[in-house]
Parts: sequence; C-alpha cells; structure tokens
Amino acid sequence: MDLNFRKAVLNESNLIWDILSQAILRRKEDGSQQWQDGYPNLDVVKKDIEKGAGYVLTNKEEIIGYASIVFNDEPAYEKLDGKWLTNGDFAVLHRLAVSPEYLGKGLAKKILLYTEELALQNEIYSIKVDTNFDNIPMLKIFEKLDYVYCGEVEFRGGKRKAFEKTLSKNA
Repeated sequence: MDLNFRKAVLNESNLIWDILSQAILRRKEDGSQQWQDGYPNLDVVKKDIEKGAGYVLTNKEEIIGYASIVFNDEPAYEKLDGKWLTNGDFAVLHRLAVSPEYLGKGLAKKILLYTEELALQNEIYSIKVDTNFDNIPMLKIFEKLDYVYCGEVEFRGGKRKAFEKTLSKNA
C-alpha cells in the first residue's frame, strides 16, 4: 500500500461520511452503543474539516480512513473521573474510522501512529483519547500501543473510558 496521512478538504466530506456511516453500522452490529445516537454525522465531519481537524488516510489517492485531531481542545477531558498522566499540552483523536475494504490491515493503529507523529511535529508530547466501554477493537488497539487507562469522561450523557499516551521528545 502507498499510504499518506493528510488534512481533509471540504469536497471530501461525503466520502469521509460514507466511511464513518459504515463504521457506525459496524458498531451497531457488534452490539455497541457507541455512535448510535445520531453522532457523528455529516455536519460534524464538515465542521472538523473547516476547523482544520479532519485528517484522511489515503492509499494512493483513495480515502480509506478518517480521524479528527485537535490540540488542547476537549472540554469533557477537564472533568475526568480519574487522573491524567500529564497536565500540559495534548493532542486529542476522535472519530477514527477505516473503510470496510481495508479492515484487519492495522490501519486504525497506523492512524494512531500518524497522530503521534503529528503531535511530535507540533512539540506536543501527550495524546488523550476515549472510547466506549464496548468498543473492543479500539480498546485492544489502545492496549497494543501502550495507552494508559486514566479514568472516565462523560459525552452526551454516557461514560467513556479515557486513555493517555506520553510521547518521547527523542522519538
């Protein structure tokens, strides 16, 4: 594969939404409650892209994955029921999804690794993430990549598991 990770552009919103829609359906089929309340949606994707937070993983020119990445901006993380590893600058990854044709190839993990690179390029040494208690594939990826469970946060009335990974300045 010829992978590239870059900022998304607005005219890619519908392609990205197709990938997210299929991920929402997979969560439902897995019995997960995550993303079953009308969120995320196409408007959320467009807002991500407009504020420069939407990123796509491509294979050659084909969009095969998506994530939203922001820096120092997740109000829910201020009310963690637990304790973060660090209190400084951090990157946050949300809405990670991979196209169904590319599942099982380690691409969600790859997007997290690209997120680490992006954080380091911005001299940020912490990544904070969360997921639903029943999103087993994501929980396994966090474990493989040495994310540390820090507690719970609340989103749209539901509790989510929160994790943090600290990055080395020498990486």
